[in-house]
Amino acid sequence: MARFVFITGGVVSSLGKGIASAALGALLQARGYSVRLRKLDPYLNVDPGTMSPYQHGEVYVTDDGTETDLDLGHYERFTGVAATRADNATTGRIYSEVIAKERRGDYLGATVQVIPHITDAIKETILYETEGLDFVLVEIGGTVGDIESLPFLEAIRQLGNELGPERSMFVHLTLVPYIPSAGELKTKPTQHSVKELLNVGIQPDMLLCRCDRPIPQSQRQKIASFCNVRPEAVIAALDMDTIYAVPISYHEEGMDREVLRHFGLPDKPEIDLSRWHEIVAAIRNPEGSVRIAIVGKYMNLRDSYKSLAEALTHGGIANRVGVELDWVDSEIFEQPNAVERLEDVHGILVPGGFGERGTEGKIAAVRFARERRVPFLGICFGMQMAVIECARNLAGLPGASSTEFGPCETPVVGLLTEWMRGNEIERRHEGSNLGGTMRLGAYPARLEPGSLAWETYGKQAEISERHRHRYEVNIHYRNRLEAAGLRFSGLSPDGLLPEIIEYPDHPWFIGVQFHPELKSKPFAPHPLFRGFIAAAVRQARLV
Repeated sequence: MARFVFITGGVVSSLGKGIASAALGALLQARGYSVRLRKLDPYLNVDPGTMSPYQHGEVYVTDDGTETDLDLGHYERFTGVAATRADNATTGRIYSEVIAKERRGDYLGATVQVIPHITDAIKETILYETEGLDFVLVEIGGTVGDIESLPFLEAIRQLGNELGPERSMFVHLTLVPYIPSAGELKTKPTQHSVKELLNVGIQPDMLLCRCDRPIPQSQRQKIASFCNVRPEAVIAALDMDTIYAVPISYHEEGMDREVLRHFGLPDKPEIDLSRWHEIVAAIRNPEGSVRIAIVGKYMNLRDSYKSLAEALTHGGIANRVGVELDWVDSEIFEQPNAVERLEDVHGILVPGGFGERGTEGKIAAVRFARERRVPFLGICFGMQMAVIECARNLAGLPGASSTEFGPCETPVVGLLTEWMRGNEIERRHEGSNLGGTMRLGAYPARLEPGSLAWETYGKQAEISERHRHRYEVNIHYRNRLEAAGLRFSGLSPDGLLPEIIEYPDHPWFIGVQFHPELKSKPFAPHPLFRGFIAAAVRQARLV
């Protein structure tokens, strides 16, 4: 019998509902319970796949090829539970499904309305495939008071009534700011946020109060009194130096105990958070440090590369070193000699991206890494830039480019028009919709024995990684590029799609067509990031 915990947010956005949900999931797992986490997003896009990274941060991709909110990455990293299409729903997707049913006549002529049709669809999404689970944690995106959130709040209000308090709980994340001129924490924003929630018929059972310092007992009591919750259910969500310390902090505040009390469950067995303490100790007490340059194009919002930054941290944990990230806008390298800025870094990473802007700067960074023998990792678009750099500067193909940027003389990277998914062929063309029409999700690749990639993956013959891209390296140029020194060390099972490239005579140079950062976790760092940071450690000793 699944128990449902609904997590809402108030006062301001970006308080950390995703981390809070993931941390609670981790605590319940440590208690021996099974968990599943879901995110409901109020925006009208069907999915975040066509949204600018500046608007919404990175797009997280699941094994089944669903483009989702970045919070699902936190869920997977903290709990290890693989997310699916069922775990992220937007207003756009809900409305699309309801309208499709109306067009088919499924409602038998009824007037289709927000209540009950939209709210029923939301409830169906929440309840889908939850049999046999102990806890389902459902995060509601946005901020209470936003007009977009109202159907979702109404749906969970109804569901709370239908399930009863023995199977439902409402957790509300708010802000308790410190006002320096007054010299105290202020509870009024939390009081107003709870009032907004009460206006839609939801009484929170627990308040998670984001703050930068401990909340005095008198202030907790005040919050409890005005917001009609138990004082023990006022949990301080303190700022942490690393997100991996959040589960420890929440446990010390009594969050998991209060959740168990709400559902009438025993506060046993004794929780074991030793592995979280080990991770935090590795981050706070490194045995050295390396500096990694991330040469990208979405630098104004670091959430654009959230999983990437976390995967690099995981690589540092695996090697017991701190990882200093040097975020570099690739466009600056389009100026003469600007690439010399990379002289002092111990590794260069060129991440994914779309469009022509900044590509020449990325290619310049690739060339610097190759010629100066600096450890290099190219991801998706970064691999394509590495292939173009090789074609132009080593293979005698100065007109090499990607058809993504328009017609070109030597299309070493081109639009993928068809590929195998299982036993079926998927096809695309230039006029296809942008949303959900890329090569998405998990696909296998075969590794060449003896290659650096093969060694890095622990000598596995075949791997499975998550993809998100429309363009592919053109296999027809393989012989020309390999004659110039590039090695195609990973291919799709049919041998038609290049998945991994490397330089055998380089200390550590790998480009991959997939996104390895999406599968990295603090307790299981991805092999590529473990190997990349290990190479950066060796480079640091040489500098």
